[in-house]
Amino acid sequence: MEQIGPSTALLTDHYELTMLGSALADGSADRECVFEVFARRLPGGRRYGVVAGTGRVLDAIADFRFTDAELTQLEETAVVDSATLSWLADYRFSGDVDGYPEGELYFPGSPLLTVRGSFAEAVVLETLILSILNHDSAIASAAARMSAAASGRPIIEMGGRRTHELAAVAAARAAYLAGFATTSNLEAGRRYGIPTRGTTAHAYILLHDSEEAAFRSQVAKAGPDTTLLVDTYDITTGIDTAVRVAGPELGAIRIDSGDVGVLARKAREQLDDLGAKDTRIMVSGDLDEHAIAALRAEPVDAYGVGTSVVTGSGAPTAGMVYKLVDVDGRPVAKRSEDKASRGGRKSAVRRHKATGTALEEVVHPADTPPELGEHDRVVPIPLMRAGKPAGGLPTLEDARTRLRRGMVSLPWEGLKLSGGEPAIPTTFI
Repeated sequence: MEQIGPSTALLTDHYELTMLGSALADGSADRECVFEVFARRLPGGRRYGVVAGTGRVLDAIADFRFTDAELTQLEETAVVDSATLSWLADYRFSGDVDGYPEGELYFPGSPLLTVRGSFAEAVVLETLILSILNHDSAIASAAARMSAAASGRPIIEMGGRRTHELAAVAAARAAYLAGFATTSNLEAGRRYGIPTRGTTAHAYILLHDSEEAAFRSQVAKAGPDTTLLVDTYDITTGIDTAVRVAGPELGAIRIDSGDVGVLARKAREQLDDLGAKDTRIMVSGDLDEHAIAALRAEPVDAYGVGTSVVTGSGAPTAGMVYKLVDVDGRPVAKRSEDKASRGGRKSAVRRHKATGTALEEVVHPADTPPELGEHDRVVPIPLMRAGKPAGGLPTLEDARTRLRRGMVSLPWEGLKLSGGEPAIPTTFI
């Protein structure tokens, strides 16, 4: 993993090191434990969630180290004692991880990630794992709803200016995983191989003495297949000018403000009248899944989405938790009201009709799986063994394919954007 920004190790939370120090002192740090990541519920009446960030989690765990500078910081601020400091200096995760692969759908109670190791080496990973999975899965879950609403029309992710600079890269990855066609984030393109696209902003039009001068400059550099932003001044005039400058082979126009549905309709008529029948129409400007769905009947060819996708479209976190469920082979569970957990290491089977439609998520003790029907599927896969990533892990493109198949497997009501119950029920045995 390429490190940018703060050290991975100091993403550990203070209270995790407090627990570590106490466990080292009383001799319980080496007890074999199982921690489980799951979501008690889906956000805001959502009907499904999308797992994203697993690949980033595995890279982060494999690279989890405390450098001399970080150890000095912990010592000088008296966060840990000398024994804990010495233990952290040699930290290497040596346990096993199983979980839902990226691009998999999940539901309340799904055992999304299972971490097995000593209490000491597993407890310090809580904040690291949750910060990645909660962010990336929230973005992917929102992006999947937008992709479904777009009904095959491409969406470009344009949210880099609406979130933290490091989160923007992860958000672009999660959105691409969930079906977005491209991103404007060049670092995401470099790091993850995501196709990048971008158009000019209004500043470029305003820079020039006239709209026509701006268009001529852009076409001269990028060719007539470029996308011209036509709503800086008057859209009707802008379209006329764009076609006059680029010719009827103009690639696309972009509309970034106003009632984009009505404007797209008028723009299509105008373009056709000007002979630019193949010129595409892209719309942007505070779009979310509901706005995209409302534009289905309009002559829109592509969407640009920024703020809503990088903020999870109202659900900026997936609400996942990291809970201890087994100690030395003994199931343990939290009993707190409204925050209860289920003890024991678990796995899950997804049952399907012969047609491929998902029927039920069956969460069961890992050592006693239920009988598999002809169309049933075990969901978790091995992710790490003895601290090393497992072989044959799915790629980002594999995750995109997995999600496309998963979306097709949902019952039709599971694709509704209105609030409702999870698309398939979760049964615990």
